[in-house]
Amino acid sequence: MQQRCKVAVLGLGAMGAATAYQLAKAGVDVIGIDRYDPPHTQGSSHGDTRITRLSAGEGPQYLPLVRSSQRIWRELEALSGESLFEQCGVLVMTSSPSYDPADVNDFTHQTIALARTYGVKHEVLTAATIRERYPQFSPVLDSAIGYFEPEGGFVRPERCIAVQLKLARQHGARLLTHETVTQLQAHGDQVRITTDKGSIIADKVVVSAGMWSSGLLGAPFSDLLRVCRQKLFWFELQREAAFAAPSPSFILSHGPGEADVNYGFPPLPGENSMKVATEQYTETSAADQLERTITPWEEQEMFRTQVQGRIAGLTPKVVKSSVCAYTVTPDCHFIIDEHPHLKNVTVVSACSGHGFKHSAGLGLALAQRCIDGESEADLSAFSLQRFARQG
Repeated sequence: MQQRCKVAVLGLGAMGAATAYQLAKAGVDVIGIDRYDPPHTQGSSHGDTRITRLSAGEGPQYLPLVRSSQRIWRELEALSGESLFEQCGVLVMTSSPSYDPADVNDFTHQTIALARTYGVKHEVLTAATIRERYPQFSPVLDSAIGYFEPEGGFVRPERCIAVQLKLARQHGARLLTHETVTQLQAHGDQVRITTDKGSIIADKVVVSAGMWSSGLLGAPFSDLLRVCRQKLFWFELQREAAFAAPSPSFILSHGPGEADVNYGFPPLPGENSMKVATEQYTETSAADQLERTITPWEEQEMFRTQVQGRIAGLTPKVVKSSVCAYTVTPDCHFIIDEHPHLKNVTVVSACSGHGFKHSAGLGLALAQRCIDGESEADLSAFSLQRFARQG
């Protein structure tokens, strides 16, 4: 069966759901396709909670996108009645034996500097203040420094995706689930999308397929994108544990290496657990061979290296765990650009693990780009050309 549309969105996770919603809201004839039934746990856009913060230490090019996203989530809450964005604040800390107050590359210092430059409301906290306000971080070293952003917090990824897809359908989007795209081809000035159930002719295509992007898009993306397995853990709370009310989302650097960083969220009501996770970019997986089971050894190792002596109030018992995938570029910044060999195909995502906080704003920007040829947000920092220049 062959269908036609103005814009096809391939992959309906964080970026795809937001793009399909904004296109449909604007009256564009849009088809969205996903190999599963989103929101699901097979890609990158799950795990109950995702940090959002305005002062993104990754760089100032992200600030307009996260501002736009936070505004859109509030709009979506009003439309749906769902709670999507919990503004509990974000605490970024360095508590490391090797902490150097003069180190401008320290992530906490980068975050503070960006906030100061762009007028993001924040506080700089001493170790004593961190301990006083947040008992769960009482183990921080005397040299620790903290950055607290009251307007940050966390979003609910599954809810955000579900709400946007529901509203997209209400605005007329055709969403095809349990359907896998197998090929993209030029079709005159249009694009032919072949799936395992038929084909679609679209004027424009947005590819937001996450870890499946590399195989679908070919070169140069097959050379640029890596899939990195990430592990999420929910540790049981101790019976007498003390937590601040409200507690913030957090990022804790506790050593000089890339592995010496964890992040987490406040204990959610009724769950008796706290989510703590790390990021790794050294081991690469294949999209179809991702190991989705976390072993008891991995649970014990996580507690020993990331929780014990660093976060108070947690037991070694893992209440639940999950695996997700980051699709990572060489510099860990996004790719948002036209496909160099396929006309009218825009590639988005490869968001290297820090994309969800920007997804709603990016969906709006991509919709504008499809409709008007350009977006209000400046996306030039995410061009493919930077890799050619580096080469």
